[in-house]
Amino acid sequence: MSGLALMDLNSLLSHVIEIGGSDLHLKVDSVPMARIDGTLTPIIGEGPLTDEVLERFLLQVSERTPAKREHFYESGDLDTAYLAEDVGRFRVNGFRQRGSISFAFRFVPAEVPNFEKLGLPVGVRKLSGEHRGLVLVTGATGSGKSMTLAAMVDEINRTRKEHIVTIEDPIEIMHPDQGCIVNQREVGLDTESYSQALRRVLRQDPDVILIGELRDEESARAALQAAESGHFVLSTMHTIDVTETVGRMVEFFPPAKQMMVRQILAGVLRGVVSQRLLPRIDGGRVAAVEVMLNTARIADLIRDPEKTEQITEALEDGSFYNMQSFSQHLVRLVLAEEIDFETAAAAATNRHDFEIAVQQAQRMKKVAEADAAPEDEEAAPEVDDDEVSHLRLA
Repeated sequence: MSGLALMDLNSLLSHVIEIGGSDLHLKVDSVPMARIDGTLTPIIGEGPLTDEVLERFLLQVSERTPAKREHFYESGDLDTAYLAEDVGRFRVNGFRQRGSISFAFRFVPAEVPNFEKLGLPVGVRKLSGEHRGLVLVTGATGSGKSMTLAAMVDEINRTRKEHIVTIEDPIEIMHPDQGCIVNQREVGLDTESYSQALRRVLRQDPDVILIGELRDEESARAALQAAESGHFVLSTMHTIDVTETVGRMVEFFPPAKQMMVRQILAGVLRGVVSQRLLPRIDGGRVAAVEVMLNTARIADLIRDPEKTEQITEALEDGSFYNMQSFSQHLVRLVLAEEIDFETAAAAATNRHDFEIAVQQAQRMKKVAEADAAPEDEEAAPEVDDDEVSHLRLA
């Protein structure tokens, strides 16, 4: 493609998809940048973007939402969705920096990936089978939360006959009616604000409510109240693991209410899925996932602020309930040679504990392989601890 052709927004977005990109970044006086397997890469042959081009892109992506465009001119922030003809759907964030417009486009696949394609553990599918309570999907920006949530909604849509209402800013994955009726409301287009939509959602006879993000006390309170009233509520948070998620939910509220919130959360929280996307050894990315399903032990740890830090230990002991910690999943990914040791260690919540866990798992694997060897073969060599502890050099 020529540089001139790529300055057409749809052509530029199409090119990003063709080269395997997930995101497009546009900034004045810089060349367009594509994120490929987690790394930003300049689009070769492109010259710097101008204010005029970026202003034209702003008018194009906000054509159907002029109110959002006016909000951008007033506040310097834009969140919307954009459908590029013959290319696909994109989540768009526009913002001002040093007085100029910048954009971040995220490609949203038209087909909802299933649990197997996303590589999600059994516990995530189990949580999608709940009929009441609260489930949170958490992680940093770009960790795949939206895809996991979409897979859960799709599972419900295909297997039940219920009413699903979503409140999103913006709508990302489109869910056609299957077994369920799905009503998707976009903030700024279908409703004035999150708070207005949340105040009215219980009047719409929902069975399942998806709240795009819990971001403050008001949205957290609405989620808890809906879950308490017998609805199944799904939402996301920008927290890195299960323990932090519980702490953040409580911290949304003033100190005088926090013990009460802990009691409510212990009763209505069905589970938490936290994830991080990591580069595969052979290209692409894979999700490392922490899964918590609420049990009597977990509920007790949520209620007691002095014991909440023990949740990770409970996850590691909860394989019977399909729970797992980040460390456990990272170890499995390393042993399966899907990600390298250094990548996993850098992503681990506690690097030292992770290194010890890998050593133990590698030792057990070698012992199991030796036990499984035919009797007439030579005895398996003893496990060398030094060899195990230096996996990163393999």
